[in-house]
Amino acid sequence: MSNIKFGTDGWRAVVGKDFNEENVALVARAVGKYVFDNYGIYKKIIIGYDPRNMADVFSMQFAQILKDIGFNVLYSDKVIPTPVLAYNAKLLNACAVMFTASHNPPEYLGIKFIPDYAGPATKEITDEIVSNLGCKISTYVQGKIIETDFLNNYIARIEEIIDFEKIRKANIRILFDGLYSSSIGYFDKLLSKHDIKFDSIHMYHDPNFGGGMPEPKPQYMQESIDYIKNHKGYVAFANDGDADRFGVINENGEYVTPNEILAILLMHLKNNKGFAGSFVKTVAGSLMLDIVSDKLGVKLIETPVGFKHVGEAMRKYNPIIAGEESGGLSIQGHIPEKDGILANLLILEAMAYFGKSLAQLQKDLKDFVGCEFINTRIDKKLDNFDEVKPTIEKFSLMNKIAGMSVIKKDEKDGVKLYLEDNRTWILVRPSGTEPLLRIYVETDVQEKIENVKSLLN
Repeated sequence: MSNIKFGTDGWRAVVGKDFNEENVALVARAVGKYVFDNYGIYKKIIIGYDPRNMADVFSMQFAQILKDIGFNVLYSDKVIPTPVLAYNAKLLNACAVMFTASHNPPEYLGIKFIPDYAGPATKEITDEIVSNLGCKISTYVQGKIIETDFLNNYIARIEEIIDFEKIRKANIRILFDGLYSSSIGYFDKLLSKHDIKFDSIHMYHDPNFGGGMPEPKPQYMQESIDYIKNHKGYVAFANDGDADRFGVINENGEYVTPNEILAILLMHLKNNKGFAGSFVKTVAGSLMLDIVSDKLGVKLIETPVGFKHVGEAMRKYNPIIAGEESGGLSIQGHIPEKDGILANLLILEAMAYFGKSLAQLQKDLKDFVGCEFINTRIDKKLDNFDEVKPTIEKFSLMNKIAGMSVIKKDEKDGVKLYLEDNRTWILVRPSGTEPLLRIYVETDVQEKIENVKSLLN
């Protein structure tokens, strides 16, 4: 039981080791007690799972325990993306439980609790769930499990947001890299329903994700890159295992960073679709986003790293768009949870509205900002957790780095140091799960990156 810890996005562990029947039962009863204590026995609970090994088996075990407690459980009749389940939680005023380990290696599985506001559970909620571990709960109500298809509710919502006719008329050459993920049967179905042509690869669910990782990054989208290089003018789209993150390759076979996508979509939603409000990013997001927000006259709100913080800010500020540098975003009026399917469709919509290739939109963005930013992340291992705080404090006391003065410090998540060139910053934050510091560096010249990195080794 001591091995069950809810991190930034739920509890994750290796199947057959800590992720076993006994621990899943403990979490099921803990979640059941949380829902009973806060909402009552008649609160609906919906459950879904991604393509991972044993996800269907463990999710059904979880559903059976909640049914025996007395809850009515709506159980997905097939593999489902996290954003689809989250949207249905909002629509049906239900709490949701998703079995996924997102982009973690294939041997992992996880449990993510999504309250009825349809975003990541806050620390207060997960702390209460963890405090319930080992508790007994019983009621005198008989529950039931109802197998449910959640797809059509989600399709109806996305059709309210996206101009599919505009995309269809744009005749964009689309490659959908299913990447063996849960977006198969959802993203492609939305395109097909609206007669939008696309090519596709990796269109089946594989618990081993083709021997790679369920992460839409260049190293795992190499076949998409090769396809584009052999088929002129295509843009490739993919999602991670539970489809809350997105990955995009442009017409030149180049990976488009989430920071660029966020900036392009902010301009699209404000200029083309008339959205009004603020913009939410994390403290690790690019300075480019600050510049774009300022030039568009959009208020910028910055949160600690992690979509649970972004989701909280979405519920508070109702921004035009909110996202993080790791490839998750959502928009005003949707859900305060990452939606990689919506993200990919918004990119297609932006291309259609602007009437430009994605590569050209990237060039326009660079011209709009006035410079190009380079990002890197270094993971610095420490001997133990006791070293984390002193090491961060050491960085916090620095007044000069790589020959440049520190002009501003931000401590909302670790410490972020802004340097005097107004183009370079360094963020040092703890990983939270191991004695490790995550060090983010951004600047406008590769030489500066190397200078900073040499000081961190």
